[in-house]
Amino acid sequence: MRSVLILIFAAFVVVGCRPAAAPVSVGNRPVSINDRPTTNLPMAPTKPLAEMSWTDSNDRVQKISDMKGKAVILDFWATYCGPCREAIPHLNSLAAKYGENLLIVGLNVGGPEDRMKIPQFVATTRIDYPIAFPEDALSNFIFAERSEIPQTAVFNKNGEMIAKLIGFNPAIQKQLDEAVEKAVNSE
Repeated sequence: MRSVLILIFAAFVVVGCRPAAAPVSVGNRPVSINDRPTTNLPMAPTKPLAEMSWTDSNDRVQKISDMKGKAVILDFWATYCGPCREAIPHLNSLAAKYGENLLIVGLNVGGPEDRMKIPQFVATTRIDYPIAFPEDALSNFIFAERSEIPQTAVFNKNGEMIAKLIGFNPAIQKQLDEAVEKAVNSE
């Protein structure tokens, strides 16, 4: 009798511990759990890149398409980010070098707690370009594959992204300089 109970118990354990079947997709949407994708592939942008926008400190909304005819750098940063702080003097030098041919926008992605620190940060750090805040669609697009900051996107005069750089060091600075030169000289 005891061995029969042990066999029944073992059968329940074996049957109960089998892994569940993988979900099956019945549509063309990625498989998700609680509306969160379970794939490691980036989600498709929610709108065209040219229509993605940011809001400046005067609550004015600007889009990438509004900048046609100028080379643009969108620098995604936060006050607590060391490499972001290192990049600022170089971005200032690019602004001085190219003048009206290059628009640089510092897009703060540090969250609400970082937003409160910006005035103090700007009081102690010279920033020669406007600071703004990206809409979710733009942030999701830029951070679709990696979440590190700074991330710097360079757009040519036609509004096409020609480079996206992650981090800041001498090698990345050189890549940024080359991308900006190409963007400024594009037609």
